[in-house]
Amino acid sequence: MRIAVMLLTLDEQGGIGVYSRNLVETLLEIDSANEYLLLYRSAVQLGRYAGRPRVTEHLLKSRGKAWWDQVSVPLACRRFNADLVLHPKFTVPLLPGIPAVMVLHGADWFLPGAAQFYGRLDRAYMRLFMPLYLRRAAVAISVSQLTTDDFRRIFRLPEGKVRTVYFGPARHFRRVTDETALAAVRAKYGLPGQFLFTLSKTGDRGRKNIGGVFEAFARLHGKIPHQLVVGGKGCEQFRDEYRLPAEGWGRNVLFPGWMDQADLPAVYSASELYLYPSMQEAFPIPITEAMACGTPIVTSRANGLEEIAGSAALFVDPQDSNEIAAAVQRVIGDPGLRQRLVSAGLERAQIFSWEACARQTLTILEEVARERSSGRLPAQGRSE
Repeated sequence: MRIAVMLLTLDEQGGIGVYSRNLVETLLEIDSANEYLLLYRSAVQLGRYAGRPRVTEHLLKSRGKAWWDQVSVPLACRRFNADLVLHPKFTVPLLPGIPAVMVLHGADWFLPGAAQFYGRLDRAYMRLFMPLYLRRAAVAISVSQLTTDDFRRIFRLPEGKVRTVYFGPARHFRRVTDETALAAVRAKYGLPGQFLFTLSKTGDRGRKNIGGVFEAFARLHGKIPHQLVVGGKGCEQFRDEYRLPAEGWGRNVLFPGWMDQADLPAVYSASELYLYPSMQEAFPIPITEAMACGTPIVTSRANGLEEIAGSAALFVDPQDSNEIAAAVQRVIGDPGLRQRLVSAGLERAQIFSWEACARQTLTILEEVARERSSGRLPAQGRSE
């Protein structure tokens, strides 16, 4: 089977970029039978997988993202005789052709409160095109059971149209105990002795609830000796955006900027607690990373966060800064609770792995290809 993979997302630094890079890397490791046609829009990616057996890389020119999705990719699939096309994001080529499989990273656009996090044009686009993408896709892979249930309910999809496949942190995410490694990361990012850790990014329209994090930390001022470290590119802008005070608790909030993936396990391991009271999340990658590193977690009693964290976290109302602050104090002040969360996280982290994700994804791709070859699946995918 010749599998074409749409890799526009390789350029992204956020969660979908992490997903795409790890999925492709693991598929190429575990699959010794099929060929992979890796389709790029950016010349920077050419050569990323050079020398891999059964892999060819192709740079597709386009006039924009939509043109790349809907014109460049289907033409390339026809030119290179692909049997199936996979997109690690939520679109597929709409033109009739080979079967397509896409990945759904959440149903946020269609849920109550979506206007808080997405602009009107984004929501209108998704409402118009998502039904078309779902109709065209042979199967949609969902990153959480919550997302599967949301899509089946909202779009009244038949059983099997959306399949849940968990993923996990990159393989290097594990507990770091080497003091030299921890000291090096502390020095590199200016990390304090005791700190709470969170990851966020600018422009998320409040979805990560960084404002709630600041409110809770302000309530903890004078009650705990810890500082707050907010990692992420451009997060220093939060100091002005949220009007952090120059004195008092505001002085104890640090913004080290973008943190390399290679350094994050040591950052998680050095932190006292991972604080992630997100408002909306389908599959929170940082939760799986924190669990794998043995870091206690305080997160939201909402969306996919409970599904992923299980017994490895304390859950709070993300809109209640008092509750968030109280949960932080509990974890810091109760060694027994802290150890229970650490142990539960390390155990639960075993559920989430890229090898399991890649194998389940490959099984779905091969099933779709068999159905197509047997004539049970039309080229345009199943219709609802």
